[in-house]
Amino acid sequence: MNLLELLSYYADHLQDDRERSMTQGLDAPIEIPQARRLHTIGSLHLYAVQMPEGRHLIPDVPITILPSNDCEPTEGVVLGQYNGEILIQTLDTFGETVHHFTIVPDTSGFLETASARLRDMASKPESFSLGPAERLVPWLAPSEATGVVHDRNSIAASVLTTHWSDDEAERLTRLGAILVEHARLNKRVLLISPDHESLDHLAGSIAKALRNAALPYKSLLTRYELPMLQATHGIDLHEIGFEAHMNQFYAKANSHKVALRKKYDRFRELTPILAYKRDKLKDLNEVKLLEWRLLTSLSEWQEKVKSLDKTVADYEAIPIWKRLAMQAAGKNVETLSEYRIIYEQKIQDIMKEVEIAQQRIRELVPEATIPKDMRPEYDELKEDITKLGGTKKIREMLAAGEGTNRQAFIQNKRIVVTTANRVLTDPIFKRVRFDVAIIDNAPRIPAPCLLGASGLIRERIILSGNSQDLEAWQMSETTQTLGKWPQEWLAHYLKTTPQPIHSA
Repeated sequence: MNLLELLSYYADHLQDDRERSMTQGLDAPIEIPQARRLHTIGSLHLYAVQMPEGRHLIPDVPITILPSNDCEPTEGVVLGQYNGEILIQTLDTFGETVHHFTIVPDTSGFLETASARLRDMASKPESFSLGPAERLVPWLAPSEATGVVHDRNSIAASVLTTHWSDDEAERLTRLGAILVEHARLNKRVLLISPDHESLDHLAGSIAKALRNAALPYKSLLTRYELPMLQATHGIDLHEIGFEAHMNQFYAKANSHKVALRKKYDRFRELTPILAYKRDKLKDLNEVKLLEWRLLTSLSEWQEKVKSLDKTVADYEAIPIWKRLAMQAAGKNVETLSEYRIIYEQKIQDIMKEVEIAQQRIRELVPEATIPKDMRPEYDELKEDITKLGGTKKIREMLAAGEGTNRQAFIQNKRIVVTTANRVLTDPIFKRVRFDVAIIDNAPRIPAPCLLGASGLIRERIILSGNSQDLEAWQMSETTQTLGKWPQEWLAHYLKTTPQPIHSA
């Protein structure tokens, strides 16, 4: 059996388990007596739920929460059991301490999503990195003819490496050393474990190894889900949380965007003001020019009146020949007074126009005056906006980052820590590729999830785990036509359910 046939087999296998989950009532609503909010990081909230007797929630299965306190329904995912309570991660808060609400699991949808991912890998192998995943076939599929596994010794150690040890501390130390080596080579690494509690221990151990190697573990390493443990191996797990990283990044980015928006809004506010001031200054200059022309004309007419007054005063001393010349021009003493009346009327008319112009100038001066600090502020804003590409470019920049892009953010992370179930069913991982996969407690991970995670790996897969778990799996291989790692999907949950759960 080759890899594509194996993927198709497990896709069918998951569909069968989906039907079984519905007949067993794993999607039936569960009445929860009480839940309390533990903490909030970014947009995610962690709740501890008290389960009723005989009911359980399967880890990594999505759920819908129907609060009884008039809050809107919200979505979430089950992380697992810790200290006798079930921890769930929700997208919205629905209270600090909540009594008597309903949780609706979506186990069938979870299995359907997993099956669709495997079918997608089988039908479109060119869209995935199936080279290293093929090396897992000898570990997962015994020969149908002989009932024994294929030759695993023929697998190149550079592609598939195994490390089995009963000493968990020694095993984690070894994995930490391997990861430090790949981190220094700038490889993208996917760290996988079967459950969230063991994943927290793995993440803490890896973070400690990176810190001891003087590598920036807080920026290199990210725990995709909210951690169940507060701290382990001397590491505060919230410091390496994906949601915490993303919240800090976007908070900083949004602070820059807020400052940019303030600049843009202020620029847009000042632009019409200064345009108005500019128009009023133009009007003011035109009125001042008119005033200057009127005053110039007024001076000319006043000079004429002054000349007439001087002529009348000096008339007796004017020679006879000049009197004759004035009379010939119609400017004798009798007509000079008439000219003076005309000139004074002209001066009065000009004075009225000057007063009107001066009144208009007094009105325009405050309208055209630019406050002392406004022009430098506007010039500075204009220079900044010009450097950023203009107002159109800034509008595009402000509109582009309105929402957080989890896909783009996780693609920039070098080391991602999550469970195999989440890799198989969360759409965010479908388009993310990694160079190396380090899979701890591998014998406890179901084969479909192991294959789904391996399809994202380009170079190398490292399997690790307890040798006793490996022996138990190897013993089960001899009795199975097709090996499952370590058993049928959901068999553990279905067999351990105290009684069948029927849908309401």
